[in-house]
Amino acid sequence: MTPNPDPETPPRGESDSATSESSSLPESSPATEELSPPSDSAYEPTASIEEIAEYEADSGFTGAPPPGGGDGGSGDDEPEESDHMTFLHHLEELRARIIHSVIAIVVGFMACWTFADEIYAALALPLTRILRELNFDDHLVYTSPTAPFTLYVQLALVAAIFVTSPYVIWQAWRFISPGLYPHERRYAIPFIFFCSLLFISGGYFAYAIAFPATLRFLLNFALQFQPMITVNEYFSLALTIILGLALVFELPMLILFLTLLRVLTPGFLMRNFRYAVLLIFVLAAVITPTPDVPTMMLFAAPLIALYFVGVGLSYLVVKMRRKRDKERDRDG
Repeated sequence: MTPNPDPETPPRGESDSATSESSSLPESSPATEELSPPSDSAYEPTASIEEIAEYEADSGFTGAPPPGGGDGGSGDDEPEESDHMTFLHHLEELRARIIHSVIAIVVGFMACWTFADEIYAALALPLTRILRELNFDDHLVYTSPTAPFTLYVQLALVAAIFVTSPYVIWQAWRFISPGLYPHERRYAIPFIFFCSLLFISGGYFAYAIAFPATLRFLLNFALQFQPMITVNEYFSLALTIILGLALVFELPMLILFLTLLRVLTPGFLMRNFRYAVLLIFVLAAVITPTPDVPTMMLFAAPLIALYFVGVGLSYLVVKMRRKRDKERDRDG
């Protein structure tokens, strides 16, 4: 065998194979290979849109971030249901709560209807007692044949509202609770209890204190006249005062709820308490059926006290929230 005279020259067989391989490759410089963009075929999906959708449906993947946010946290500080409820879902939920409340009031109405005579005697007691003290006839009159029946319907309905108020308030809580944080939903029982207590307390305050004081002022002012009070006029006045005070006694819970929603703060309430007192006096003037200042003060005084009770509740909520935030920062 004859040795290869040039060591750098490859053998004949190897040279031919290298030449054939180089001829089969496209002619391109290194710079061209670096600058040329990848072809569109590199971005073509390997699965169709239908296959991807079928996979997401089978695996339960929705594309939404985890409940705790983008970092995959536990989600304890975020609302769980409201993020996934559409506007129509909220309307459906509101409709269901209203229907349940109406059914409860209807059931309570039928129960209270059987005690309509006792309810009438109880509501007429403030007036009849004052009429006897002033030596007037204590019997009420009516001017329409349908007046007694209409009166009993109104009395049974108002009594049913007070009797079923805890259940109605519970339905309201079930509607607003999806928008609250999980740790705030633990306040359901205290919220329902205190809302019901304040509502009934407002009605009792109106019946036992505010309404008799109003009647005494009005009847003593007209001693030179013979009173002939109709049942419709009297009970319309009584129900307006009783229901009005029962509703405005919910002021502390309204302040508490707005604080939970981060709408109000105790600092804001204290800085603007002068305007709040002014609005309370305007509201008391609307509810009070007489123009005298003492009666208006009788209506306004408990509302001012309830306002500052609400400020105290707002302060407790904010204090607990700050404490929880500090613990979270320390643990984090």
